Amino acid sequence: MSDAMGLDTQKAVKYSKVWNLPNMLTYGRIVAVPVVAGLLMWDTYTARWIALAIYVIAAITDFFDGYLARKWQQQSSLGRMLDPIADKVLVAVVLLVLCASPILYGGHIWAAIIILSREVLVSGLREYLGELQVSVPVTKIAKWKTTVQLVSIGFLIAGPAGDTIIPYLTEFGLGLLWVAAGLTLYTGYDYFRAGIRHVVD
Repeated sequence: MSDAMGLDTQKAVKYSKVWNLPNMLTYGRIVAVPVVAGLLMWDTYTARWIALAIYVIAAITDFFDGYLARKWQQQSSLGRMLDPIADKVLVAVVLLVLCASPILYGGHIWAAIIILSREVLVSGLREYLGELQVSVPVTKIAKWKTTVQLVSIGFLIAGPAGDTIIPYLTEFGLGLLWVAAGLTLYTGYDYFRAGIRHVVD
């Protein structure tokens, strides 16, 4: 009887770690990615506003899932794995869709290439260092980079729909995207400088 109760308790603990609120917010962010992409490809003003609303909610959950996990002590290996994946997939997919639209054109595509390349390279470095049980802390500049990046993408999602309310909103979003690309290069260099000695060793 006690063994059965023990197994039930273990199952309940595992279930709570998988389906706790912080993880649910992360799952929601992953589900939001194809929805936002589909609305952007639909490319009507109404679709853009809906896409922006979903994107803003998804970006806000990026803060709350980690905050709630720490506050309620509901941190889990699954959450630690999925959280950065959800962030990167959201940014990568939206940028790719924007590159296929008139929003990101010509030389502005290089800003997206810089951001996406850095994410892939840093993810590879983190995975390698993780095998060595070496962690590279997130710097304040990296957090600013993420903030600027998310805000710029939000402006670009609004795009021409936003321009009807605030003139040159798209151009402002493009400018912020280049700022994010510059911060991306700097933080990428920072990460590699911190991790390269472990790679060489």
